[in-house]
Amino acid sequence: MKPNSRQVEQAAEAIDRAEALVIAAGAGMGVDSGLPDFRGREGFWRAYPPLAKLGLAFEEIANPAWFERDPALAWGFYGHRLALYRATSPHAGFGELLQWMRSKAGGGWVFTSNVDGHFQRAGFAESEVVECHGSIHHWQCAEECRRSIWPAPASMSFTVDPTTCRAEGELPRCPDCGALARPNILMFQDAGWQPRRTVAQEQTFEAWLKAHAMARLTVIELGAGAAITTVRRCSESLQRAGATLVRINPREALGPPGTISLECSALTGIWEIAAQGKRLGWA
Repeated sequence: MKPNSRQVEQAAEAIDRAEALVIAAGAGMGVDSGLPDFRGREGFWRAYPPLAKLGLAFEEIANPAWFERDPALAWGFYGHRLALYRATSPHAGFGELLQWMRSKAGGGWVFTSNVDGHFQRAGFAESEVVECHGSIHHWQCAEECRRSIWPAPASMSFTVDPTTCRAEGELPRCPDCGALARPNILMFQDAGWQPRRTVAQEQTFEAWLKAHAMARLTVIELGAGAAITTVRRCSESLQRAGATLVRINPREALGPPGTISLECSALTGIWEIAAQGKRLGWA
């Protein structure tokens, strides 16, 4: 689906005028890389048939209770996702966004609910990304022994039974106490998530926003749905503070008054804006 041409023109003009950019991304950003779309039970169950047999929706399996109730199933789900994210390359739109951000005098930031680490894989600096729901590439103790967070070992791989979605063999352990480890991801009904890493990212982001309070800011929001509103809340709060909001979404593109809405996938929106940008003289 191609977006409205006038909206594309307005988006390109807003990006052209901007002195700094914020890229706000939800799960739809990864779909164009080939990652599964978890929208609705049917979309999730197509990606995880064994969980369909158990009748478990995404919001039910993505719950820390499973690390106590059935650790092999919990790590089967998250271990499979870790392997998938490691094996999948970020699509070319990430690099295009990075070029736009690097062209601005004030630079920019990424605010994402995605836990896949693909912005960093695509070349964005760790120091300019907020992962508001955490990262699958960082782990914590399931027992909260010392509230420590550590990088997932690059050598760690999972064997997952495709018929049961259960991890086989040794499961990750906390290096401090030996208890079961879990991803440092904010799950549903999650009182045990350690937010320290994300809080530090958010504090640096806030400092950057204050330093650029007088700059012309454009927010490019991509693939952030209305079901989980963390990314949309960030985008709209920046819009209320004076930023221009470009919202790219194939199904839920409308926003508050003044929003530039592109009804299309993230990658299509990026390419349409890039084509218009060339007409404006972008390099």
